[in-house]
Order: sequence, then structure tokens, then C-alpha cells
Amino acid sequence: MIGLWLPVAVYMAAIYYGAALTQVPGPAARLSDTVLHMAGYAGLAIVTLRATAAGKLSGVTMRALVLAFVIATIHGMTVEVEQMFVPTRFAEWRDVGNDVIGALGGLAAAWAWSKLARK
Repeated sequence: MIGLWLPVAVYMAAIYYGAALTQVPGPAARLSDTVLHMAGYAGLAIVTLRATAAGKLSGVTMRALVLAFVIATIHGMTVEVEQMFVPTRFAEWRDVGNDVIGALGGLAAAWAWSKLARK
């Protein structure tokens, strides 16, 4: 169980850490904010799906997908609240929207992969 959820916790903590920085570091600063949010939350949704599906492709059910999506979305919202208290950073609903789009994209790709792998 811990092997499934530890990567989720580490990934979430890394996002919180990055959001708490007053400046976006190095190479990430060259990417657009939209790309960073979408890619970051696609990855978070996939590792969360791995946990909600018990680490099995056969576990990729609608319930596992919805739970992973909800967890990723709530995390994205809490990160924006965190940024309200970080100097030089600010919260934006647009960022939450980009998180949602990224999470949906990651989950759609994982769902498709699970369907192909079962055949």
C-alpha cells in the first residue's frame, strides 16, 4: 500500500515545494506556465491513478479514474491557495483549469494504454 501512495505523496510535495518558491527555477522558467501546469498534473494524475487502481492495469476502472481526477484537482486548488501567501506569486483560476486539462489528458492516455494492454 505504501509503495502505491508514496510516489503520489512525493510528487505532491514536489509541486508544493515548487509553488512555494518566489521564482520559478532554471529550465522550468523557460517553459510557459500553461505547459508546466498541464504536464505536472498529467503526471500527478497518472501516479495517482496507479495508486487508485492498486498498481494493476486491470484496476483502471471508472471509479479509479474519477478518484484520481478528484485528488489531482483538489491538490491543484490547494496549491493555488498556497500561492496566495508566497511573495511574487499569485493564485489564478486559469492555473486550476490548466491543472484539470492536464489531469484529464494524463488520465485519458492511461485509460487508453490500459485498454490496449488488456488486448
